[in-house]
Amino acid sequence: MCEKLCAFLTGKTGYLLGFIGCFLIVALALLIQTQYELNPCPLCIFQRIIFMSLGVLFLIAAFIPPASSMKKAFTGLQVLTALGGVGVAIRHWYLQANKESMIADCGVGFDYMFENFPLEKALKLVFRGTGDCASIDWTFLGLTLPQLGLISFAACAVYAIYLLKLNTQ
Repeated sequence: MCEKLCAFLTGKTGYLLGFIGCFLIVALALLIQTQYELNPCPLCIFQRIIFMSLGVLFLIAAFIPPASSMKKAFTGLQVLTALGGVGVAIRHWYLQANKESMIADCGVGFDYMFENFPLEKALKLVFRGTGDCASIDWTFLGLTLPQLGLISFAACAVYAIYLLKLNTQ
């Protein structure tokens, strides 16, 4: 069984599955958003952007020859991107865990921040969080969306390393 799975993930297939997985996570987030009429907070949107970036990195890596040093570089980029996502998810989870100390009023929207502030200030505002970042609107098996994102980002980092090892043997 394991040999068949390893053979299946070798080459482009494993990376294409990583690409599809990342975009399925974003599609699932959009489905949850529309199904439950939720408004995503800036950190939710930022996590989606990171998942899409990670998916694109998996897609590009699918077309890099296995013996290439670029494959290792892209694995490094995939892991760093996933770890960036871990950081955002942890910050979001922290805001939810400490919602009593959060400002009750929601801040300005994600689009407004990036259109009207310099990048550095907009990123500071995103990571500061808003009242809506602290609210828990949906759970699955007792896990909030940031917790599920954290698990998914960590899994993507491990998966990227696994694919590199599998494809360079």
